[in-house]
Amino acid sequence: MFGAGFFSSAWGYKLGREALKEITQPDVRPSNLTGKKEDGDRKAQGVKMLKEGDILANVKKRIEGKDEEPTTPPPASAQGKQKAEQKPEQKAEQKAEQKPQQQANSSAFPIVSRDEGVTLEVISASQTGSSLQLKVQLKNESDSSIRFLYSFLNVTDDKGRALSASVDDLPGQLPADSQTYVGTVSIPTALLDNANELDISLTDYPDQKLELKMSGIPIIR
Repeated sequence: MFGAGFFSSAWGYKLGREALKEITQPDVRPSNLTGKKEDGDRKAQGVKMLKEGDILANVKKRIEGKDEEPTTPPPASAQGKQKAEQKPEQKAEQKAEQKPQQQANSSAFPIVSRDEGVTLEVISASQTGSSLQLKVQLKNESDSSIRFLYSFLNVTDDKGRALSASVDDLPGQLPADSQTYVGTVSIPTALLDNANELDISLTDYPDQKLELKMSGIPIIR
């Protein structure tokens, strides 16, 4: 009986071992779990969730026929066509707006004064460095030459202040040849604080028979 029991136990163990050969334990290693999680994240990232409020707003716009027009700029060819279709008046207005303030002030020139056949003319004004420079012209159409001392040139601003000025390239003895002489009158900008316009007067020396006076000369900054 002991031998028969031992034999039956051994035989049953062998049969059970043979039956379990094809059965394997599930693979539950951490690497597999990590891989499954990454796939899930990728799938979750691939799905874009829309807000319910945005969806309802878009549906309402489509029902009412108020779909928003694209805001992308028109192609370069279309922009060129729009520019070509602009009216001449519009182009002129745009050019006028692009002009600097200095050019607008230059419309006051030239400023001319005449006396006894002598003409003094201020044709432009500009700021160069630390001085305001007035470009002037002087011409003598009388029968005799005229002498000037430019140190006696009187310059005042619209505040009534007397200003020092220097004159370059104008002749001290102005011949009666009707020729135009061009020079500059320079005034330090440090003296022009809060001033907008200048007045100039010049008389001959020593007789003082004539007086050339100009007012309202704009100060260009």
